[in-house]
Amino acid sequence: MIRNSLLFSTAMATGMAGMAMADGYTIGVMSAQSGYLAPYDGPAYAGFQFCIDEMNANGGLNGTTPVELIVRDTRSDIAEGVKVVQEMIDEGAQFIVASADADPTIAAAQITAADSIPTMTFAGTAPVLTQVGEHVFGSYPADNQQATVLAGYALDQGLERVWLVKSPDSAYTLGGPEYFGEVFSALGGSVVGESSYSLNQPDFSAIVTTIANADPAPDVIVTWAWEPDFPAFIRALRGAGLDTQVMGGDVLDTPTVRGLGDVVAGVTHTSGGFPDEGSAYADFIERFTAATGTTPDNNYYVNGCDIAHMIEDAVAAAGTTDPAAVTAAMAAIEDGEGIMSNFTFAGTDRMPLRDVVVARISETGEKEFILRSTADPALLPQP
Repeated sequence: MIRNSLLFSTAMATGMAGMAMADGYTIGVMSAQSGYLAPYDGPAYAGFQFCIDEMNANGGLNGTTPVELIVRDTRSDIAEGVKVVQEMIDEGAQFIVASADADPTIAAAQITAADSIPTMTFAGTAPVLTQVGEHVFGSYPADNQQATVLAGYALDQGLERVWLVKSPDSAYTLGGPEYFGEVFSALGGSVVGESSYSLNQPDFSAIVTTIANADPAPDVIVTWAWEPDFPAFIRALRGAGLDTQVMGGDVLDTPTVRGLGDVVAGVTHTSGGFPDEGSAYADFIERFTAATGTTPDNNYYVNGCDIAHMIEDAVAAAGTTDPAAVTAAMAAIEDGEGIMSNFTFAGTDRMPLRDVVVARISETGEKEFILRSTADPALLPQP
């Protein structure tokens, strides 16, 4: 986080310097530097700013339109996010990149709707976030896409009975497991039980006891819980002697989860990409590391860069920086070239259709590649 804070400060300086650029494109960025969104916003912003800097070094978007950044720290607070979005619009922001969760993105989009300013979440995956308006876009494969691919994989492994652990406190922690259960059931599996928890719940012993006494017993547990809830849950589960397979969403694709030790060995989760040898993803890691001294250790870095390229593609297709035209052009992109994966907005609810990677945490805390697939649109649960 020290390095990310340095990048944040540098970007602020870059943004202020950019104010003097003529005929530029102004992008407002919500980037939580503390609180529950910091582990996701920090890397996403670092990757975004890195690729904007690369573009500006070559003339800006499409080599013709310099980018000005206005960056504000939201501290993971929705009210603060709403305030800073209005400030950025007042300062001329023509595009807003919102924090990496549905709730702050929805709050921001309610402000940007008045001027139809295109708004894209850093990595919010709850598909409900685009229902705020036609100017709102996702960037990461949505929860219903991730759940569809993961449910198919679970069934392919012979797992037939799932227990869902979910929290109604956020669209992400509630929707992901429910989408999984819907697809899993449609493909022939069965949901044998569900448990609910509150965000930041310190004690999962009651839930673990319920699962331990279930009849029939589940052969897989699925949750979209994030930190600190997932570490508390998995420690309680393994501490009770239950070795049931556990699967989760992309939020488990972090070095802190992989660093939990024996309790997470074998945990399987979705992800947005994998740095295959010789891939554009691997090249990004090499360039970023050489330039900053920090080696990206999760997908949010590279997805931040992909957001920069999504904006570049939309402005090129629009032929103008007019917000409504950029919004329309973004919604029409089909098979756009990305670094994490290619992306298609055309024919979707503006949550891009992208590859989903399934990965496993190894005994030594490494991320092991299992498969890469795109969700079958015919199977996608509706938000």
